[in-house]
Amino acid sequence: MTTTLRKTRGRRVKSDAPASDEILSADEMPVVKPAVRARAKVAKPAPVAEAPRVQLPVPLVTSAGIVGDTPEKRAAEESFRQLDHYVHALMGKAEGGLSPLALSLAWADWAAHLAISPGKQAELAWKSARKAQRLAAEVMCQIGGVGTETAPCIEPLKQDRRFAGPEWSKLPFSYWSQSFLLAQQWWAKATTDVPGVEKKHEKLVEFYGRQMLDMFSPSNFLATNPQLISRTIEEGGRNLVRGAQYFAEDLLKKATGQEEMADVFVPGREVAATPGKVVFRNRLIELLQYAPTTGVTHPVPLLIVPAWIMKYYILDLTKQESLINWLVGQGFTVFCISWKNPDEEDRDLGFDDYRKLGVMAAIDAVTAITGSEKVHGLGYCLGGTLFSVTAATMARDGDERLATLTMLAAQVDFTEAGELSLFTNEDQLALIEDMMWEEGYLDKEAMAGTFSMLKSQDLVWSHMVREYMMGERETASSLGAWSKDATRMPYKMHSEYLRKLFLNNDLADGRMESGGGHIFLQDIKAPIFAVATEHDHIAPWNSVFKLTYLMHGSVTFALVSGGHNTGIVAPPGSPRAKYRMMTHEPGRAHPGPKEWAASVPKVPGSWWQPWADWLRETQGLEDGAPPPLGNEEAGYAPLADAPGSYVLVR
Repeated sequence: MTTTLRKTRGRRVKSDAPASDEILSADEMPVVKPAVRARAKVAKPAPVAEAPRVQLPVPLVTSAGIVGDTPEKRAAEESFRQLDHYVHALMGKAEGGLSPLALSLAWADWAAHLAISPGKQAELAWKSARKAQRLAAEVMCQIGGVGTETAPCIEPLKQDRRFAGPEWSKLPFSYWSQSFLLAQQWWAKATTDVPGVEKKHEKLVEFYGRQMLDMFSPSNFLATNPQLISRTIEEGGRNLVRGAQYFAEDLLKKATGQEEMADVFVPGREVAATPGKVVFRNRLIELLQYAPTTGVTHPVPLLIVPAWIMKYYILDLTKQESLINWLVGQGFTVFCISWKNPDEEDRDLGFDDYRKLGVMAAIDAVTAITGSEKVHGLGYCLGGTLFSVTAATMARDGDERLATLTMLAAQVDFTEAGELSLFTNEDQLALIEDMMWEEGYLDKEAMAGTFSMLKSQDLVWSHMVREYMMGERETASSLGAWSKDATRMPYKMHSEYLRKLFLNNDLADGRMESGGGHIFLQDIKAPIFAVATEHDHIAPWNSVFKLTYLMHGSVTFALVSGGHNTGIVAPPGSPRAKYRMMTHEPGRAHPGPKEWAASVPKVPGSWWQPWADWLRETQGLEDGAPPPLGNEEAGYAPLADAPGSYVLVR
């Protein structure tokens, strides 16, 4: 009960009645006897006018806070939250979308535990002395003229091509490169295996330490890079002039917001040019159906679901590189989703909206157009994750229209999601959510910057040296043009995806909800074909390998050469393409990923053909006449020519 003071017949009295937002008139108040004072008689005051009914302008405030759930209270609380959103969004933009608190906590955790580990400190000091001794011995050999046949004291990693030229084997450049590589090796040891440090903090410190070391690589500076020195002498410095011009051009494009895509690769002209029609459109997707190029086609249509963070035509690049063009040439009826590039009006579209308005709407259209009772599904990257959620939902609801499911570089378990998981801790996600809150979406530049950091050697520093110091513009490529054609991500969807999958791993752990109920991957009985790439920094192959035991049906797994994109875009005839395959049937023992990879030889060639053969074999049906493009009677009349309009929105 709140004690209040009320007026009654000219007197202020205490009352334990509940507080109210209204003041009662004198006639409405209870009768209270006047107090009697000793030695004094209180004069009766003159009668007062009836107190009007007054609405308090603000809710009552007590020591416990604002009383009741009033609009004013909600507005005040929302204004406080908006202030936090605004400040955090500014911080996120200033920090390039990276949380400084997350990094500070990681550094503090590592430094504190290293400070109380004298054994680790002694080990690092011992290793430092050994490396210095090895480096000094090599330098002395080279000075004495006997080092030309001596192997360097440390070799760079296989993927590190910064010191590949013969110029780096001579003094003083060999000293600088070897010192850098030894320091890099020492730092990796210093940031790992420190007792007590959380694993995520350990990985974060090692990652950022490597990023800082890469900044100071001797290959990045004119005075310490022998190849740069030779080029500058040969050209009389003209390479530096060109590089300065290229830098100014790129800076101007960045400042004016101009796109960096190469004009020679325009969707619908040089890329995304496979003939077809837009046969369905809603607020989230355009569904593309491609024209058959064979007299007969496989009777089960194929639906492709690409990742929503990039444009779909990674699978429809130039004619020679296009998986879609190759498939129609192999006698498949192909459909593909083209995601809309969302804007502020799409901020409340969630993960389940992408399932319903995206995959399920497309499956409904494909079956209605073709008359087929079954559909082959293919999901690439995050599109594969979304398709697996859709497949589990269909299995729970008794929807048996999915004939097979192909997962290309797609994960369903995110406990080993590679270095990308370093950016999905609670601090980082809260910052990203505040950045998205302001505009309703995450701008494509933020995601592109994160992906660049994952391969900073090639995508940042080597790129800068080649263009701004060597004066060499990169040759335009279809894959390079596509990689710059990113999309935005709506507020709700991106937040749910990061939290439910990357942060909490709800899908693999059985906590995922879809369509109003829980779903389980183990319910999927459709045959699975999973493709992983050996050098994938986004979906590591050992993480994709988990599909072989998380799915309880038949799973065919292919480990292919290349990276996240180059391994998938590997048409027949690619000189470097290789693959290894296995099929796991229910009831058999599961092999470990490393043991299996070591026991299976690589087969030269592309994985495309074995996969196409697998699609046909799983159904065992004869080819028939191809279906028409669209089906007006079923309500899916062709709307426009492929690639449609959504792919052109930037």
